[in-house]
Amino acid sequence: MRRHILIGVGGLSVLTAAYMGSATQHWYQTIPGVAHTGPMNFHFAKDVALAYLSSGAALIWAGVRQDRLIGICGASWLVLHALFHILIWFQRGMPADMIALTNLIGIQTPAFAGVISVFGLKSEGTKSCSARFKK
Repeated sequence: MRRHILIGVGGLSVLTAAYMGSATQHWYQTIPGVAHTGPMNFHFAKDVALAYLSSGAALIWAGVRQDRLIGICGASWLVLHALFHILIWFQRGMPADMIALTNLIGIQTPAFAGVISVFGLKSEGTKSCSARFKK
């Protein structure tokens, strides 16, 4: 089950990256709360898309290989991003609005489901990095 969650969260992250990277203006205008963060910045949005892409790819790889270390690398950005959005929610006065719901469904739930699944995986042991990739 954990491996399916990791592959699913990774796939969602890759799809998010594709959406942000290919339809940046649409993403900016339609996702609740994004336009409230300031004027559209294509460069920054595409940087975030690349972070989603790398996290998603690592989570998919972790799910396929069932490797905790790779999963931690993949989940780290998603969890930090989710925590940042929780901080923003507190700063906004903890409103129960569409922005909070969108963040809960699209950011926090996938991030925390991913990291919980990662810690349920077995590590590949104490092999060195070079030994891990000689397979």
